[in-house]
Amino acid sequence: MNKPKRIKTQKNSRFWNKLFSYAYLIGLSIVIIYPLLITVTSAFRTGNIMAFDLNFTGPWSLANFSRLFNNTLYGTWYLNTLKVAGTTMVIQVAAITLAGYAYSRYRFIGRKQSIKFFLIIQMVPTTAALTAFYVMALLVGGLNTHWFLTVIYIGGGIPMNTWLMKGYFDTVPLELDESAKLDGAGHLRSFWQIILPLVKPMIAVQALWAFMGPFGEYMLARFLLRTPEVYTVAIGLQTFISNPREQRVTLFASGAILIALPICILFFYLQKHFVSGLTAGGTKG
Repeated sequence: MNKPKRIKTQKNSRFWNKLFSYAYLIGLSIVIIYPLLITVTSAFRTGNIMAFDLNFTGPWSLANFSRLFNNTLYGTWYLNTLKVAGTTMVIQVAAITLAGYAYSRYRFIGRKQSIKFFLIIQMVPTTAALTAFYVMALLVGGLNTHWFLTVIYIGGGIPMNTWLMKGYFDTVPLELDESAKLDGAGHLRSFWQIILPLVKPMIAVQALWAFMGPFGEYMLARFLLRTPEVYTVAIGLQTFISNPREQRVTLFASGAILIALPICILFFYLQKHFVSGLTAGGTKG
C-alpha cells in the first residue's frame, strides 16, 4: 500500500530537484553570457558609443580592432602583458611544483611552521601591502619596470598554490616512491619520471591560473607602472573609459575580447591534462 506512494514521492522529489537545478543553471548562464554579449556587440559596432548596452542592430565592422592597434598603444600593452604573464607562469609553476613535492615527501625542521606561515601570509590582502611594495620598488630600482611586477606576482602566488600542490602530491601513493627506490631510481629521477606525470592535472591548472592573473590584475600594476609605454592591458583598457567626457567603449570592448585569445589558446592546449584520477590504478596490478 505504501509502495506506490513512496514511488510517487521519489518521482516528485526528482522532478523538483531537476527543476531547481535547471533553473539555477539557466540563471547562472544568463549572468555569464549577458555581459559577454554586451562586450561582443559593442566591439563590432561602428563609430563610438557612450555606454555599454545590448544592441544587435548593425552595421557591424572590424574597424575598432584596426583603430585599437593603429591609434593606441594597445599592441605594446599586449606584448608587455604576454611577457609578464609568460614569465610568471613558468617560474611560479616550477617553484610551487618543487616546493609542493618537498613539503609532501620530505620531513625537515620547520616544515609545519613554514607552511602555516605561508597560509598566514596569504591572508594579508594585496592592498594592505601596496605601500611596502612601493618602498621596495624604490629601494631596488623596480618602479615602473616589468621585472619587479613579475617578481611580486610570482611571490604572491607561491604560498597558497604551494599548499594546494602539496595536497595534490599527497594523493600520489608513497608506494610509487618506494618502488622507484627499489629499482634504483634517485630522488630526481623518481620525481621527474614517475611522480611528475601523475600531477599534470594540477600543474596545468596552476599554469592557467598564473597566466591569467596578469591579464586581469589592475590595482598592483597601476600602482607600480607609471608611464603608458610599460602598461599592461588591464591598465591600458581602463584609460579608455576613465574619462567621463570621452568614453571609448568600442575600443575597450575590442581590447577585452582580444585578452581572451591567449588564455583560450592555453586552455585548449592544457585541457588534455585537466583529468583527475590518473593515480587510481597506480599501485594495483
